[in-house]
Amino acid sequence: MPHPGLPGLRRLDHLGFTVPDLDEADRFLVEVLGCEYLYSLGPFRHDVDSGDPDWMTTHLNIHPRAEMVENRWYRCGDQAVFEVFHYRSPDQRDAVPRNSDIGGHHVALYVDDLDAAVEHLRAHGVRVLAGPTASSGPAQGNRWIYFLAPWGMQFELVSYPGGKAWDREHAAVAAPRQRSTDA
Repeated sequence: MPHPGLPGLRRLDHLGFTVPDLDEADRFLVEVLGCEYLYSLGPFRHDVDSGDPDWMTTHLNIHPRAEMVENRWYRCGDQAVFEVFHYRSPDQRDAVPRNSDIGGHHVALYVDDLDAAVEHLRAHGVRVLAGPTASSGPAQGNRWIYFLAPWGMQFELVSYPGGKAWDREHAAVAAPRQRSTDA
């Protein structure tokens, strides 16, 4: 039976976000979080004389004279890849959205030892919000806490070494289904 939704969807490939200072972001991602720097691209822009002056708008939904000064790629842990941009644009906004704002977001990172990870962040002067908080209901078994990158972007640490209640309750259902697709 075909899976409903996007044909061929396999996994998340990468997360992209824009920062005000790429060198500051690099220090935070590499020295504090432990991400691995992969490579850089840029600069990239399309001027009025480029032959396609609206390329930035039609391909990226940004101001036609915006310039992607540089972007850097990082691997974070076993699978997450971050594409980190630095842009210059005539209409650039510098307000960092909160989770409650339209377009608000956060990046959640799984850690084996939440308490050790929180202490590591604090030792590096990172602003860690209140918690950790223990989840309940289907997420029982999960502990989490938010922290802020130097530019204000929200990150979260999560840990559920024994699994979440929902996962444990559905493991018996998922296991036979998995076996039938493996055969």
